Formats: sequence, structure tokens, C-alpha cells
Amino acid sequence: MHRAPGIPGHRRRRFAAWSAATALALSVAGLATAAPASAADVNNVKNAGFESGLANWTCTAGSGTTVSSPVHGGTTALKATPAGQDNAQCTQAVAVKPNSTYTLGAWVQGGYAYLGVTGTGTTDVSTWTPDSTSWKQLSTTFTTGASTTSVTVYTHGWYGQAAYYADDISVHGPDGGGGGDPAPTVPAAPTGLSVSGTTSSSVSLSWSPVSGATGYNVYRNGTKVTAVTGTSATVTGLSAATSYSFQVTATNAAGESAKSATVTGTTSSGTGGGGGTLPKHAVTGYWQNFNNGATVQKLSDVPSAYDIIAVAFADATSTPGAVSFTLDSAGLGGYTVDQFKADIKAKQAAGKKVIVSVGGEKGSVSVSDAASATNFANSVYALMQTYGFDGVDIDLENGLNATYMTQALRALSAKAGSSLIITMAPQTIDMQSTSNAYFQTALNMKDILTVVNMQYYNSGSMLGCDGKVYSQGTVDFLTALACIQLEGGLSPSQVGLGLPASTRAAGGGYVSPTVVDNALDCLTAGTNCGTFKPSRTYPALRGAMTWSTNWDAASGNAWSTPVGAHVHALP
Repeated sequence: MHRAPGIPGHRRRRFAAWSAATALALSVAGLATAAPASAADVNNVKNAGFESGLANWTCTAGSGTTVSSPVHGGTTALKATPAGQDNAQCTQAVAVKPNSTYTLGAWVQGGYAYLGVTGTGTTDVSTWTPDSTSWKQLSTTFTTGASTTSVTVYTHGWYGQAAYYADDISVHGPDGGGGGDPAPTVPAAPTGLSVSGTTSSSVSLSWSPVSGATGYNVYRNGTKVTAVTGTSATVTGLSAATSYSFQVTATNAAGESAKSATVTGTTSSGTGGGGGTLPKHAVTGYWQNFNNGATVQKLSDVPSAYDIIAVAFADATSTPGAVSFTLDSAGLGGYTVDQFKADIKAKQAAGKKVIVSVGGEKGSVSVSDAASATNFANSVYALMQTYGFDGVDIDLENGLNATYMTQALRALSAKAGSSLIITMAPQTIDMQSTSNAYFQTALNMKDILTVVNMQYYNSGSMLGCDGKVYSQGTVDFLTALACIQLEGGLSPSQVGLGLPASTRAAGGGYVSPTVVDNALDCLTAGTNCGTFKPSRTYPALRGAMTWSTNWDAASGNAWSTPVGAHVHALP
């Protein structure tokens, strides 16, 4: 959130340029579904799993190395790191037969990863994926020309993005005579299967990696329920207070292993998630503890359409991780601390929640170790005791550490109890992938998290859950990006749409209340969608958020009046 309105940053310009390049990449990528291999097909890639280091591979600017973790199969994998104008491309010349069809494949993880082939003599193809915290398979097909006996296979990342990992690269098809790696064998059954967590509707599992496996199937009560590429999975849609049995198998191109030993997981009886007694569908608004040209308000001035009021902001102190809050009485026309506390109590008596927001656009709170995590929890709890806040909002726009922020919020939850409200307001780039620290934090504390109200503004173009690029300020931008969170592990009740209350409240991304309402309808009921329509609906979607109640008031509450009514009328 901005303490001063309309301040676009360099991040938005960089991603606008990135989006244009991405759109071009999407337009030329040759995505295809791989055809089944015949019995005579072989993998023509040498050192496909990087078990011999970088032998047979060439990586630009020294960008590539081999690592022992993470690996998809075997004991090593490629790690390639883009830097400056280098996109960390690694290549291998692969012998092929003319006039033949091949399936190109690889398993990737980490930053943006591309897989392609050149020199085919026909149409060169490529495919790609955004960053991922677990192994993901890329696959496409190509046909060689009449005189083609060698092609160049490549992987690369993207400029300025994180390192990517690649493993088990393959060019399956007729033997080109180059002496590729031997065909895989059926992997062994997984071991070490255990229950790593439960909620009222899910059970999380983990197990040990199996050499040579490219994927795993998860079975519940003897029936396959999901397939994953990593060594963990969360089975959802379960009944509360119910026991289930689970087994896992390992898979690769040669087949499926025997089932693992059985473990039993029992769901909890609670509803999961934090938030006390919030309505099913809620509106969040940020209240400004400063005067930046928007209407100056007391908390008592905030309309009843707002169910959660986030007081902006608590600030860092000289103690690492600790925060403090000082009411700007002078800037707010003499609003006193006693009036402020009384207004909080009055809002709570009316069924509203009032929380303190940490960070903002200029916030510099850092929780980066165990000590600062403890300081954060203790200081936020002290503010809750002093002012009567119901919880905390995490609006750290300069990054966070998922491990220690999770630790801090769990410590706060242990102090405050199950009625604690925890909200988050990440930027769009923070929620593009579950590998991002904000997304990780949300998933880490899913059982105590109330809602994530991502800021769908000051963003530029971003990827939707379908891999397409969408521009801010459209219904498609809201629905396609919300889909990433909804399909990435958050409960629909933990997802809200964050928008500016007016054109003056942000540097870009404002949409009319009608567009907000249409996006809510699209996600909850499948109606009023744009070109993007989600594959399923999310009737329990929490609602919407705005920056800010003050800018809303400056526009005659033109945002909260229609959006609030629409949110509260959702089924």
C-alpha cells in the first residue's frame, strides 16, 4: 500500500517489458501433447540426468552446474542461474534420424524454465513454465527433415529471474546412433511415507525420494486420488474428524511401482483457518493513520460495509523484528488515543474486526531469524493488548522470509488464540508461484490464516493460471490471477480481491466497482466472466479489499457502497 498515492515503481516497468517478451514467447512456443513412444524408441540424449556432471552439455557464461538437491531422478540435476543479459542456456547436440518424429521432454523446477530444440530441418519448437516449487514436466514433439541427422536441445531460464533446475532430459524416438542413456526400469516402492499435517478437510503426506522415479501416485483407501512429481502431497476434500488410509507408488516411463506401506491420517474436527466470527463473505478496507490528501477519518467514520478495518501502519523499531504504532493525532485533526480505542471497541461491538497492518510501501520491518520472529510476535501482541486490535495484516512490500514470518505468526497465534485475524496484502509478483516467499508463508500457516487480499494494482501485466499474460485493469486480470491462489493451495475463503478505491488511490490498476462485482461473480458462480473463465467455481470466495477507506470517502464511498452490497449478497 502507498502512503502517498500514484507512485509507480521500477518493478512495474520491468514487468511490463517482461510481459511483452513473454507474450512473444507464448505466441511462438510449439506446445504439443507427446505421442506414446513405440517399443523401439530410445532416449537419444547423453547424460540426460546429469549423473556425469555437465559432460555432453554446454552452458553459457558458466551459468550451469550440477547439484545433489533438488533432484528428480538419480543423484544429481542441473542448476543454471541467469545473470545480467545471460539467460543460462544449456545445450547438447543430439543425433537423430531423418524424417522421424521425436518427443522432447524434461523435468524442471525453480525459476522460469524453457525447453526447446533447433536445427530440426522442419519447425523448431519450444515450451516453458513459470517458476515452480516442485518438479514439473515439460514436453513437446518435433519432426526431423529429410537430411537432418543432428539437432540441438536447449534449456534456459529468464533474465533477472531465479535459477532453474532441470533433470531427466529426453529425446525419445528412433535411435539416432549417438548412444543415448539406457531405458529406465520400473522404480522401487516408496518408503518413509508419513502424515506431515492435517486440517478439518485435508491430510498432508511426505515420503522419501525413489531413484529413477519421475512421478508419484497417491492412493486414499485404495483409490488413486492424485499424481505429483515431488515427494509430498496434500489430499483435500475430506470430511472432518475422519480417518483415512494412504499409500504411494513411484512411476516413470517404464511403469508404476508396488504400493508403499500404509499410513493413516485423521482430519481435525475444527473448521481450519483463522478469523473468529467473520461473515462468510467480507469486505476489508485500509484506514490511513496519516493525511496524504485523502479524506481524514476517525474509525467511527468508516462505513458499515467494511467488515475488517486494517489500521495502516505499524512501523519498525530499532529492535530487529519489533513494531510499534503511534496514532497521528495531529495529522488526524486532534483524534486522541482514547477516542481511537473507544472507536475500536464500538466497531467490534457492531461485529467488525479491527487489525493493525504492518509495512506498507515504505515499511522496512525485517523478520529474518528466530530472535526477530519472537520480537515481532511479542510486539504485535503488545499492540493488540494496548489498543484492542483483533489481529495483524502483513503488507511487507519489500520482501519477507517465509520461514521466520511463519514462525512469528504461529507464535502470535499461540498467544492470541483461535480468534486471531491474520490477513496478507501481497503484490501480484509475490503470488505468481507457490515458490515465492509470500505464497509459501500463506500456505505454511493456512490453518490460522484468515484471508489474502492480493493487490491487483500498481502491477503491469502478469501471468494468469492458464499461462497467458493479462493486463491490469480488466476483469480477466482479477480472475486469472486469483485462480493461481485458488488452485495453488489456498481455500476460497482465504482469497480476496484487493483494488484501489479510486483512480487517485494508486498509480494504476483501478477498475470500476462493476468490474469488481463481475470478477466476484465469475469466480463464485461462473457468470459475468471476461475471456478467461475458471475451470470451476469458488462459491466460498471471501470477498474484496480496498485501499483505502479514506480514498473511498473522498469519492463519496463510491466503492464500498456497491461492492459491499454485492459481496454481502454473494450466496
